Amino acid sequence: FPVMIGSLRCSASLRAPSVCASRGRTATVNVQARGPIVTKKGVAFKKQPEPEPEMDDDIGTVGVALIALGLPANPLCYWSEYTLATTGSGLPPGPGGALGAAEGISYLVIVGVVAYSLYTKVSTGQGLPPGPSGLLGAVEGLSYLALLGG
Repeated sequence: FPVMIGSLRCSASLRAPSVCASRGRTATVNVQARGPIVTKKGVAFKKQPEPEPEMDDDIGTVGVALIALGLPANPLCYWSEYTLATTGSGLPPGPGGALGAAEGISYLVIVGVVAYSLYTKVSTGQGLPPGPSGLLGAVEGLSYLALLGG
């Protein structure tokens, strides 16, 4: 059946690609069959639903470890940075040095998250995936902020 596309007159078939001619040029247009809807104003075609982008919640063991270590490490680093800014010294060592050790390990985790994020960005061209409920993305962003603030 003939179809007008702008100034092009095309003949189309549902089984084969159509050929459009305009000023000596030809182009091939693929026509996909869609079920028509007849309305009072004429014939309309149903809009095909676009497939939803797949969320890749499979972040692997490294991603789970980054979430598990990064979620508690970030608030501890923020607390340490706040204490340093207000008192001029870091967190007290705590009982048996546990708080000081947790502070030091938290900073190492933050540096590790940022380093892994940069490695992933350089090697794949994409950053870390958001992960389940956006937790990995939150850990990544908070880690960058903690590193910039510290």
